[in-house]
Amino acid sequence: MKPLTEITIRGYHVDGFGHVNNARYLEFFEEDRWATLDARIGLSRWLKMGLIFMVVNININYRRPLAPGDIVTVATRLERIGTTSTTLKQEMYLKSDHLLVADAMVTYVIIDADGNPVKVEGELAMELAKLNDDQVT
Repeated sequence: MKPLTEITIRGYHVDGFGHVNNARYLEFFEEDRWATLDARIGLSRWLKMGLIFMVVNININYRRPLAPGDIVTVATRLERIGTTSTTLKQEMYLKSDHLLVADAMVTYVIIDADGNPVKVEGELAMELAKLNDDQVT
């Protein structure tokens, strides 16, 4: 899994306890999901076709705290394709020593312009398989 996103932890990421609040990890993972979808499958093209990724479940494991000045890399890959859902695995590492900071499993349903779930099959499934390519479009 090749990281696309690098984030420097800033003072405004830190809460009153001196470490990055759990909600910020969610934002860091979201930043990389967008970058990965844009780079590997062309998210804007999907939006023009009326297809929208809707998060239906996120599970995050917090492995170690982050502090200002830390630099993390975030990577996303396709974990599973179901009938109407897709699960992505995300990992966040300290850049300096490649220690795992957090990991997440994010499940999406792809919906059409009317809000109906779309079956993930055929060309759509092949497009999603590109999420595991290290090549970017």
